[in-house]
Amino acid sequence: MSLDIWLGMDVDTGGEEPYFLELFDANITHNLGEMADKAGIYTVLWRPEELLDWEANPTAGMLIDPLEEGLEKLKSNPDHFKKFDSPNGWGVYDHFVPFVEKVLDACKKYPKATVFTSR
Repeated sequence: MSLDIWLGMDVDTGGEEPYFLELFDANITHNLGEMADKAGIYTVLWRPEELLDWEANPTAGMLIDPLEEGLEKLKSNPDHFKKFDSPNGWGVYDHFVPFVEKVLDACKKYPKATVFTSR
């Protein structure tokens, strides 16, 4: 089982329906959920729609600050977060930090894109 996260937006191409343009996608194991929670970014990554009081998905720009804070926590205390590495090796700190960096970079690049997840 894993988390899929992607950023996209509808584009008016002049046809009857808008075209959905996927701008970014990434995937990571659910085994990193506890580490994400301890870094304060579980909801941001796994359930971003819960950041809002309504049912629409958030924009990527809304995730920038919490992801920056979570990434700083992760990087400031690697030994603490490595305690949450999956014993089977499927979901470790050394994979999670680059994943968070990649998602954060995409959010900064496409701040108006809508965030979608599948879990």
